[in-house]
Amino acid sequence: MTYTTLKYEKDGRVGRVTFNRPEIHNAFNGTVITEMADLFTELEKDDGLRVILLTGEGKSFCAGADLNWMREVITQSFEENLAESNALADLFYQIYSFKRPIVGRINGAAIGGGTGFVAVCDIAIAARSAKFSFSEVKIGVVPACIGPYVIRKMGEGKARELFITGERMNADRAFSVGLVNTVVDDDQLDTEVDNLLRAILSSGPEAVAMAKRLVSEVPSMSPEQFKPFTAKMIAGLRISDEGQEGMDAFLNKRKPNWVTEK
Repeated sequence: MTYTTLKYEKDGRVGRVTFNRPEIHNAFNGTVITEMADLFTELEKDDGLRVILLTGEGKSFCAGADLNWMREVITQSFEENLAESNALADLFYQIYSFKRPIVGRINGAAIGGGTGFVAVCDIAIAARSAKFSFSEVKIGVVPACIGPYVIRKMGEGKARELFITGERMNADRAFSVGLVNTVVDDDQLDTEVDNLLRAILSSGPEAVAMAKRLVSEVPSMSPEQFKPFTAKMIAGLRISDEGQEGMDAFLNKRKPNWVTEK
């Protein structure tokens, strides 16, 4: 798969997706949205993948919307803006609901819509030099399409504060509000990411997929819904091939087959 704004590499069971516009700090536009949506559609079909790594080429992760794209947007009609906004909203949901875990390697600035790509990662590890901001209010708009995922990740109180102020945050502040999971010194970023990828690969792939579903769906359920949902989930996993293999490996003090397979 070849794209003009992204790089994709498959390393064993890890898919590496990279924003590839370093000359403009990986700012996104309509082409990025279209190519990213196409890429994740193709990745859904690859049963050999166990985890996706999302990062940016060069010094930034994703510095928000491309200025040239914004110049076009302000001349468009409501209908044209709505179509592009729907495409962006669809992309964030596509990444958020991807069946395999998404790890964010946040190597630099994640500003405006770029923070949305951080928020839809299951786990985000940030370099200490990374910067973050929900800067939309500074130009008279709001972080609308990314809002549902940021609010879920950080909670309403912090989202209210940061959406309203547009505060520019360092990595430690982003960690304290729950936007990223871990902050490490820049020279330790790849080591920490590799350790996390190994931890994920040591877990049952279908169990990991179901864990994502559990966390996504249960909070919106009533007790009458989540009790049978969770009971059926664990009962089904116990009798599944993966569950049987995992429990047998544990009881017999051996590694399960998903750890030993290449």
